Amino acid sequence: MPESVAVAAVTFDRPDDVKTLLGALAAQSAGVSTVALVDSGTSPVKDIAESSAANVNYVRSETNLGGAGGFSLAILTAMASGADWIWIMDDDAHPEDPGCLQALLDGANERGLDVILPLVVAPGKPDTLSFHFRVDGRLTHDRAEVAKAGFIPGVGHFFNGALIRRDVFFRVGLPDLRLFIRGDETDFMIRLRKAGIPFGTLTSVALSHPAAWSEVQEILGGRLHVLVPDTEFKRFFFYRNRGHLTRRYRRVRSLAADAVGYPIHFARTRDLRGFRSWLRAYAGGFRGKTFGPPSDQGF
Repeated sequence: MPESVAVAAVTFDRPDDVKTLLGALAAQSAGVSTVALVDSGTSPVKDIAESSAANVNYVRSETNLGGAGGFSLAILTAMASGADWIWIMDDDAHPEDPGCLQALLDGANERGLDVILPLVVAPGKPDTLSFHFRVDGRLTHDRAEVAKAGFIPGVGHFFNGALIRRDVFFRVGLPDLRLFIRGDETDFMIRLRKAGIPFGTLTSVALSHPAAWSEVQEILGGRLHVLVPDTEFKRFFFYRNRGHLTRRYRRVRSLAADAVGYPIHFARTRDLRGFRSWLRAYAGGFRGKTFGPPSDQGF
């Protein structure tokens, strides 16, 4: 019998994107059994879910659980449906074409994988990646250049389109609720590596998702880069969570890169306030002292 797939999706005040996502899921040539849609937004999209051609299990959360908590709830709901595979989707992402899911299933079965991911391309710019890869020591957003690899083992951009066999979550757990946003995907990827679960990116298939080009700040002629999110809210959680994960997993290379890269970046931009904010959030996460609901951080 064909293996069943349930989607785990999270949304927060993006009704138009949700319509696009659900439409793209309903059009997949490999059928999606159900879509577990967790909605934490201030304007619920229950009517959109109920009118969709997809089979949507709408879950309303009156508490904003963030990406990590929302995905955890969506994944559990999807798992409860009995599906063999869980396909994880952000609300502003959608499969590039109707053959996306089938290609991922075929790629996973051909390679004996329990986890496989697509490329992520920018909306309206299918030849340009939303998130970079490093090829021959330099960053690139060129889809054609990355696609030459066919399959890239051990690397992927979670959680946009990650297809994960149900049993994996029993082995590595769910996204960490404490991380809220930004960093939960890195934490999950590290756990996969530590558990010895092979995964990678299938470069012949893609999802569309807004790009993060503006966040990437190259340093030392591109030999090093740092990420600087575009809002204070995102910056705090990204810096804090990166500090936390650096210590939790003893990521010496990440610590060295951050200790060099961020001071250079903020010195170059003459942003003393930005440097202080980075140092405070990063150090707090490193010490494990700044966890709690966003309201504790003044958000």
